[in-house]
Amino acid sequence: MSATIKDVARESGVNTSTVSRALNNQYGVNCQTRAHILSVAGRLNYRPNRVAQGLVTGRSHTLGLLVSDIRNPFFAEVARGAEDAARAAKCDVVLCNSDLDPEKQLRYIGSLLEKRVDGILMNSVAMLDREQQARLAGCGVPIVLLNRSAPNRAFSTVCSDNAAGGRIAAQYLLDLGHRNIAHLTGPRQHGNLGDRGRAFAQALKAANPPVHPVVLHGRFDFGGGWELTKRLLADHRGVTAIFAGNDFMACGAVRAILDRGLRIPGDISLIGFDDIQLSSVIHPPLTTIHQPKYEIGRAAVEILLRLAREDGDRAPEHRLLGVHLIERESCGPAS
Repeated sequence: MSATIKDVARESGVNTSTVSRALNNQYGVNCQTRAHILSVAGRLNYRPNRVAQGLVTGRSHTLGLLVSDIRNPFFAEVARGAEDAARAAKCDVVLCNSDLDPEKQLRYIGSLLEKRVDGILMNSVAMLDREQQARLAGCGVPIVLLNRSAPNRAFSTVCSDNAAGGRIAAQYLLDLGHRNIAHLTGPRQHGNLGDRGRAFAQALKAANPPVHPVVLHGRFDFGGGWELTKRLLADHRGVTAIFAGNDFMACGAVRAILDRGLRIPGDISLIGFDDIQLSSVIHPPLTTIHQPKYEIGRAAVEILLRLAREDGDRAPEHRLLGVHLIERESCGPAS
């Protein structure tokens, strides 16, 4: 059996409260006694009982991270930021992947709540109906949405400026002389992709003369980018530039363009959004809109920990992070 705090106290020749203060680096224990207790605890392979501590403190020191598609490298960088911030606060992170399945998402939420997590970081609540969202908002555990605007402002959010990114992409392609432009994006109700696409289209339509982009909706993963680009190239042969809703879709678009025997950027310019690590190593390296993925994860945990510490009214907090253009080799002047 594992050593208990009583075992450490007995071996150290002190009472359990002194052991507890020493192990938690609290006041009232001199340096020699603390060093002795830590040595005994190490020799006995003592591990604190987080469950028992949680019953006393009301904190599990565990956070849930629920993402929609773990295959997307975007979430790997978000998870790194979240995990680093949680580790600095001596918390653990439980990772869950919903696969864009509402039932799976609800099941994971229920499981995390049963485990008494101190808070949940979520990619989206868009798949939940209003009643489910209301129940989640009232569950007693703070929720932070990652890269999503908050429905009814019920949840805290950390979000990149998706609209600004859409405008940057539009202006960049216009400055290169492109007028036959397409936008590949996710489902119509998708929050952050929708913000990017609307701002992109508005900026093009505000040009002189106005540009009316071809917009295709579909899956926002590698396969979706590949399928939408195949359809685009078959039905709209005059397109000279594509703005993909995210880099994962852009990678699929690269595959479809090269399969068609076309050159990037000689025949078609391509710009993405996210600046995942893969975008710098594909051929040609992808021009994209950078959003601070690591910082999104870190900021979300900071908000979550603050909310978990507050016993009173947990007013939602909303942070909007900036974006900027990363110019590589996938875009060129219109021919």
